[in-house]
Amino acid sequence: MTNALELDFIARTLSTTGVLLLIFLPFGLYYWGLYPTLGVLSGGIWSIINLYFLKVLVKAIVRSEGPDRVAAAVLLLVKFPLLYAAGYALLASGLFGPIPLLVGFTLPLLVIVLKVGGRVLINADSKSSEHKNLQGAL
Repeated sequence: MTNALELDFIARTLSTTGVLLLIFLPFGLYYWGLYPTLGVLSGGIWSIINLYFLKVLVKAIVRSEGPDRVAAAVLLLVKFPLLYAAGYALLASGLFGPIPLLVGFTLPLLVIVLKVGGRVLINADSKSSEHKNLQGAL
């Protein structure tokens, strides 16, 4: 990927994961049934919320004017105890099986790996850097 961090990469990952979950919904209901499909959806939604809070936390800590300590503390209190307790409650409830929850939990990671792999396969970053160098020369 490029040297500069693309700030919208996480947002695009979250939206792609949400779209994948919506596409999965009718097929999961038909082939797996209600509770396994709800398990995948619950795990996926939990992962989307977790990744969003991680993005906001990093933005609050890594800033040019210094970290926003109050926002970082609030986000840490929301993300780690509350969000992870909710994830544990999903697993411990017994309502959903561990495999559907695991599929939902790992879906954003799969989206990230596929996005990066796609960029590597099509050499998107080398083409864009060559294009920028040509624009600078003109």
